[in-house]
Amino acid sequence: MNEKYLTVSAITRYLKAKLDVDENLQTVFLKGEISNFKAHTSGHFYFSLKDEGSKINAIMFRSNASKVLFKPLDGMKVLVSGRISIYEAMGSYQIYVDEMLEDGVGNLYIAFEQLKKKLQAEGLFEASYKRKIPSVPKRVGIVTASTGAAIRDIMTTIKRRFPICETILFPTLVQGENAKDDIVRNIERAQDYDLDVLIVGRGGGSIEDLWPFNEEVVARAIYNSKVPVISAVGHEVDFTIADFVADLRAPTPTAAAELAVPNMADLQKHIAQFKVRLNEAIYKKVNYLKLYLESVKNSFVLKNPQIMFENKKQSLSLINDKLNELMISKVQCFKNELDKIKKSYVLTNPYLLYKDEVLMVKNIIDKLNLLNPLNILSRGYSITYLNDQALKSVLKVKEDDMISIRLSDGNLNAKVLEVKEDK
Repeated sequence: MNEKYLTVSAITRYLKAKLDVDENLQTVFLKGEISNFKAHTSGHFYFSLKDEGSKINAIMFRSNASKVLFKPLDGMKVLVSGRISIYEAMGSYQIYVDEMLEDGVGNLYIAFEQLKKKLQAEGLFEASYKRKIPSVPKRVGIVTASTGAAIRDIMTTIKRRFPICETILFPTLVQGENAKDDIVRNIERAQDYDLDVLIVGRGGGSIEDLWPFNEEVVARAIYNSKVPVISAVGHEVDFTIADFVADLRAPTPTAAAELAVPNMADLQKHIAQFKVRLNEAIYKKVNYLKLYLESVKNSFVLKNPQIMFENKKQSLSLINDKLNELMISKVQCFKNELDKIKKSYVLTNPYLLYKDEVLMVKNIIDKLNLLNPLNILSRGYSITYLNDQALKSVLKVKEDDMISIRLSDGNLNAKVLEVKEDK
């Protein structure tokens, strides 16, 4: 009888299985108001999404929650996408959120991401292009609205920390349709004021309010600025394109002022420390020079200048002696060479040298005569030519060839009657 009754777990698993295979529930787009929001230490978001008539539980795991570009709060209207399923332990259906946007600004976030990717690909965010903020600026420019909390916070902070610094305000529209052009115009104006650093920003607001600082023209104006730029847009959780392009990003306008100028009290401490170190260095240097002066005063040279002169005189005398010895040795060497030449075979017996030369020439002539082929012919030999070429073999001629025979006293022309080869 009990077999027809299901357990709670069984019916829950059955419903979950049905929902998990329903294609219409795999990707669902919902809009509503956040309530009971909790950012867990694990990085997951737990909250409910409600409207006037219903409520659904929602969970966003850390991998997706880390991509949310704003801080979710209770009462905030949002757009979410994800899948619908059942959480078995509670037996309640919920949405597993993959993406979350603020309601009404979804297109702005898409435009933000597209421009961010474009400028990043062009290298406008590269750290290598970012300039260092001067540690002690003389003149700071500020591009922001002339009224509001931002300019008050910046001016108050600069005057408190570093009152000797000159500040120049470039009153600017920071909200609305014309704001981007006004921001660009004032950044370009600031280039002509010999500034050490330029703060560009505004106070907090919605994404629509901050949007002028996400415009491409503003980003390029900051990138092209010759003056190092500190961006100071909104609150700490707010990020704009201007923050990525600027040389330094400040989480708030107040923080921008703190980054732009040093603390006067800290500088005074550093100066005092430098003063002490400088005095110590001067004292050590003076003492060293005094000791050096004393050592010079007590030196052997100053106390006994005559001895120094005598030592130099003795050294000079030794050098002179060595030089004389060297000169005498060199002259003797030349003299020995001259004697050898005077006693040489050539000078003492030049006729014998001539006789030897004549004999050597005669020997050469005799050798040449022995090698002269004409002299060989005089001993009964002959040279046979065929076509003006000396014959070295009978294989080079044939019968009826005309040959020329060279004897010692003339030539003979003959005709070959027979060719016989030695076997």
